Amino acid sequence: MKPAVVTPSITLLGPQRRPTLDRVLSSLDVDGPVAVVNAGWQERESDDAEILALAGGQAVNLRLFARWMDVLEADPEYAAAEREHRRVLDELRQLYLIRLDHALQAEAAVAARTDGHPRTLAMASTDALEAVRLLDATHLAQVGELHDDFYGTWRLEERGTIANHRAEVSGLLSTAECLVVAGGHVGDLIRVLHLFHLAPHVPARVVAWSAGAMALTDRVVLFHDRAAQGASLTEVFDAGLGVVPGLVLLPHARRRLRTDDHPRMSVLARRFAPATCVVLDDGVRVDLGPDGALPPDARVLGDDGRITEGTAA
Repeated sequence: MKPAVVTPSITLLGPQRRPTLDRVLSSLDVDGPVAVVNAGWQERESDDAEILALAGGQAVNLRLFARWMDVLEADPEYAAAEREHRRVLDELRQLYLIRLDHALQAEAAVAARTDGHPRTLAMASTDALEAVRLLDATHLAQVGELHDDFYGTWRLEERGTIANHRAEVSGLLSTAECLVVAGGHVGDLIRVLHLFHLAPHVPARVVAWSAGAMALTDRVVLFHDRAAQGASLTEVFDAGLGVVPGLVLLPHARRRLRTDDHPRMSVLARRFAPATCVVLDDGVRVDLGPDGALPPDARVLGDDGRITEGTAA
């Protein structure tokens, strides 16, 4: 689960309701083979005619979701172990969310206080937010420890079916000029990206959107203030491939976040600092620099809770 050794050139896109992939690839002068990952579509992964057409005549679907299903069927011992691993992770997540809920409520209660000395209120507010940050960091570290123990115990590189699929995937990536990662279910997407060990084999160019973009980061953050069942807690979920470090990506931000609630958005930005929260709404395109730097026109969430163009302070 280590990031690729060679830093690829990354283009992040907003949701592809009106697909722009073909125009983006053309603007990047990608005319060679393109490897496509749409495993986040789960059982709809094979419904890939449009995305392959947009990616060009030499595009190939890596079929990571189908490969995962094949592994689970062909290796029942591993399948049972993976289910248990997932159960442990789910339990850890639920316990984290219980503590996170209380920590965020405490931060909000402190921030709402106005009847006190400004210095003590500021100190208490800083401490309350730091408690949330520590909880996030601890949870992510614990998730990583569980993953390391699991992969270290099961040594996936030595299990026949998984090893064979990994070899096929790395072979396809070795000839690809670009990797395209679509959105969908971010949990399953992250799982198969790690299972088939894509990080060391990522080609020189990557284009990704929505959950696919999130899966490239070193810290995947889930958020939804406008869910049908009510606002859910913004949570640190897992580590992605790590080829886009130092950014927290927010697809569908204006539909899923209360972006007009600047105090709430300020907490979000400061909670994940020094990482920069980047808004990936419809029509957005972000071409990262050679060192992963954001372009001047990137839409970022500032410490004041407002969405601005340019790197957050």
